[in-house]
Amino acid sequence: SSLARGGGMWWHHDNRTKEKTMPAMIANRITIEVEQHGDKGNPVMLLIRGLGSQLIHWPDALIDGFVQRGFHVVTFDNRDTGLSQKFAGVAYSTDDMALDAVGVLDALEIARAHVFGISMGGMITQRLLVDHADRVLNATIVMSSSGADDLPPAKPKVWELMRQEPASHDRATVVANSLKSDYAWFSPSYPFDAAARAALIGAAYDRCYEPAGVERQYAAMVAGRGRESDLASINTPVLVIHGTADTLLPIEHGRDIATRITDAQLIEIEGMGHDLEGAVPSMIVEHVVGFIAGA
Repeated sequence: SSLARGGGMWWHHDNRTKEKTMPAMIANRITIEVEQHGDKGNPVMLLIRGLGSQLIHWPDALIDGFVQRGFHVVTFDNRDTGLSQKFAGVAYSTDDMALDAVGVLDALEIARAHVFGISMGGMITQRLLVDHADRVLNATIVMSSSGADDLPPAKPKVWELMRQEPASHDRATVVANSLKSDYAWFSPSYPFDAAARAALIGAAYDRCYEPAGVERQYAAMVAGRGRESDLASINTPVLVIHGTADTLLPIEHGRDIATRITDAQLIEIEGMGHDLEGAVPSMIVEHVVGFIAGA
């Protein structure tokens, strides 16, 4: 399935020099690939990625922006993607993926963190807020969903492209297919550089191409649906950010999350789709920093 390319959740990434303090770690009793950025003495910002995407997809402007604003940024590959452990034949849910995030904090001896999750990562963040609130200082949920049944679905063309099988799984075909699909959910006000996007898709393919793993992540999201009422129990400060031009998870999904969580703040970014390009990452950094200062 084309879910193998991350369901459209690719972000621009330059050749950032990373501080990689360890190749991988045991977190929640599995192997998780982790990278750290910035001064370890600073408050921790834990970033959680979306369906099928890898830690190399975080935009430089986002990571560097948080580092420059005084945060120690921790990124990791979710289970079944990137260099983290794969789970052939094993079913799991977003609850298990939330425990992976807790495991990363445990392995790094971090008691509590600011948490930032996008798309599926925002769903994992919701489980952290419900089940592991003692580990979360505050949370930002970007382009995500509560999974409530009455929310509008993806646009038909977008859903078709997301589920479409590539003609083959060779590198060139996957890159071309992914690039075509990404245009269906990009940000019309912040369009991506096609050459840079193709290079990123190719780099991710070379690092880890695991279609079955992404299907298992998708199954984990489906298994986690039907618990939107849990969000009413959240007392942690939460910021919800969503784009008005999101064709994968329409703006109603972000509004729904913000309505369900007591005192959650909502920021709608005009012309932003299901993608973090151009000026959007820097804008988000400023919104998050301001939210944290107020919280």
